[in-house]
Amino acid sequence: MAYHIAVDSCTDMTAAMKKDEHITLVPLTLNVGEDKIIDDETFNQAEFLRKVAECPEAPSSACPSPDAYMQAYGYNNEDAYAITLSSELSGSYNSAVLGQNLYLEEHPDAKIHVFNSCSASVGETLVAKKIQECEEAGMEFEEVIKAVDAYQAERQTFFVLESLDHLRKNGRLSAVKAFVASALNIKPVMEGNKQGIIEQAGQARGMQKALRMMVELLVERMNKPEEKTVAIVHCNNEARAQFVKEEIEKR
Repeated sequence: MAYHIAVDSCTDMTAAMKKDEHITLVPLTLNVGEDKIIDDETFNQAEFLRKVAECPEAPSSACPSPDAYMQAYGYNNEDAYAITLSSELSGSYNSAVLGQNLYLEEHPDAKIHVFNSCSASVGETLVAKKIQECEEAGMEFEEVIKAVDAYQAERQTFFVLESLDHLRKNGRLSAVKAFVASALNIKPVMEGNKQGIIEQAGQARGMQKALRMMVELLVERMNKPEEKTVAIVHCNNEARAQFVKEEIEKR
């Protein structure tokens, strides 16, 4: 089937996805103090994390332009899709929709749909994989949209933070609360709700307990696990990701 998928750079790209001609990465710009960093194939994660740790201000991001999405849609395909991080976290979704509308003005017969992942990171990855699964199965454009929407309605996103520093820097947590939590080694367990808004689902003292709590929440919320895919992503800590995998498999 002829199709194309544009994903913003908050998507965690697997090695296979990076080589897939059906997928185009549309980069965000990351702002750390005065530095502006393009989140494309030149991105240096270690250098970025160093700058974030040293900067007294919270990092921010600038979404891709509508023109960047228009370029990503500009393939001779029958079907085109875009996947963005949650519209509650970024303007990437609105930019993708605007790019879609502008493209359709020039190409009114084009088939384009923008998915608000209501998530981020590997949540976007799973949406891309679901689109590919549907397209490769020979489903029609509208059928793909319906199937992916149904898939997203059941998807859950959970994560655990190592540090509360970013929440303190962006004003979501007072310096006193951040200090007390750090002193007591409190780790928050977070989730993205169905609207893509980040909420605290719980907290635990110590990383191992927090990760186990996250797994318990996952197991508690999951229906028909034999039909589900669990995707685990980490930032420079494969050992913890493996720990989470093993804890899930125990249950």
